[in-house]
Amino acid sequence: MTEDPYRPRRLFTLEEGNRTLPLVTRIITDIVRVNGEMMELHEQAEKLDEAGRSVKAEEARDRLYELAKQVEDLAGELEEIGCVCKDPRLGLVDFPARVDKRIVFLCWKLGEDKIRYWHELEGGFAGRKPVRGVFT
Repeated sequence: MTEDPYRPRRLFTLEEGNRTLPLVTRIITDIVRVNGEMMELHEQAEKLDEAGRSVKAEEARDRLYELAKQVEDLAGELEEIGCVCKDPRLGLVDFPARVDKRIVFLCWKLGEDKIRYWHELEGGFAGRKPVRGVFT
């Protein structure tokens, strides 16, 4: 059985992707913050378990579940816009785009002032290439 090709909700031009950055920045900032809280809470739950404080550890795990749901909802907001959260720790967001006849990702990281890179669908962050000359 062959896998269906990737079908994005929408395709972005470089300009469209850059125009969405104020909203995307707000959402991914929240994702990074909540993800950080989750990592800290996970450590706390493990320490509480090791100390034999199972009730407190269970409370921490319940809160972890709430935070995970919050990240899921925020990632869903990005998907509604048409982009994808690729790394909730680093704040990586991919925007589906087209180069020639193939779908690729415009790649943006929290803290960057605009989209400056792109990569193939399977390329990931390590395969980022400058948009200059391809999209401009």
